[in-house]
Amino acid sequence: MLVLRPVEQTDLPQLQQLARDSLVGVTSLPDDRERLRAKITGSCASFASAAEANGPENYFFVLEDLDEQRLVGCSEILATAGFDEPFYSLRNRHFTSASRELNIEHGVPALSLCHDLNDHTLLRGFHIDAALVRTPFSELLSRARLLFIAAHAPRFAEAVITEIVGYSDEAGNSPFWDALGKHFFDLPYAEAERLCGLQSRTFLAELMPQYPIYVPMLPQAAQDCIGRIHPDGQEAFDILEREGFETNSYIDLFDAGPTLYARTSNIRSIARSQTASVQQRPQIDARGRYLLSNDALHGFRAIMAELDFQPDQPLSLTPAMCAALNVTDGSPIRLIAL
Repeated sequence: MLVLRPVEQTDLPQLQQLARDSLVGVTSLPDDRERLRAKITGSCASFASAAEANGPENYFFVLEDLDEQRLVGCSEILATAGFDEPFYSLRNRHFTSASRELNIEHGVPALSLCHDLNDHTLLRGFHIDAALVRTPFSELLSRARLLFIAAHAPRFAEAVITEIVGYSDEAGNSPFWDALGKHFFDLPYAEAERLCGLQSRTFLAELMPQYPIYVPMLPQAAQDCIGRIHPDGQEAFDILEREGFETNSYIDLFDAGPTLYARTSNIRSIARSQTASVQQRPQIDARGRYLLSNDALHGFRAIMAELDFQPDQPLSLTPAMCAALNVTDGSPIRLIAL
């Protein structure tokens, strides 16, 4: 059985292996032992905090195969993007110029450095074992975070965003970075992303051009990258799009990947999740597949299971399910259909 739970200090060696296997551009999962150790420590403190509003907390989850005692994925929630330092992105909007004398009005798309997305809750760090890609366990890894937000709503903002990794080729080259960022930093795309993971994107962002960049002046290969998703990032995009997230006018600073946005209250797994009380039974008559979680904080657990759910009735779970979720008879449970 696979269970999603908060990260623990003992997860460090396996977490570093996940970082090694992660996609270039997932800067929140750096392949650096001390950086990961600090991330785990910060996450443990966040789960233990008594926060009553969204602040600097970072909630890091791991997906564990209980039978093999092996980590097969991870994902994060940053309660407030831009809390400690500006959260930079590029705003892609038209600039309109007009001449009354010539009766001409013309709009040109332009990219402007901004931190408009400060104060939003940020989903990040999604990575799953290659063998589990395009399986329901990807849904568990991504969407269980939303059940956690539903259970602890005061800790999060009124809107949620996520950046999807943009296009780069098999050699790790990004046409967008080569056309723009590389002119300001003599670094390959993969190295720039690595530095962001190890340090901060702020020091790179502050050296980027502060004036609008007119899109038609970029090479066509770079223009084609704007809003384009890396093939390995498509699944993360598809899952959240089904949740009600939409693209907007913001793109990633380095690879031009799209940013997804949703009002927290409108997200499907938050708005439509239901609660029930647990009734433990040796066997259940499964009629549908669900994501389900307890509503704990530090003891949060989530699994995927075949269930027979009837609204306003106790939810029957097997002893194995109860053990994975750390619940007993009468415990509250939250669930959403897959």
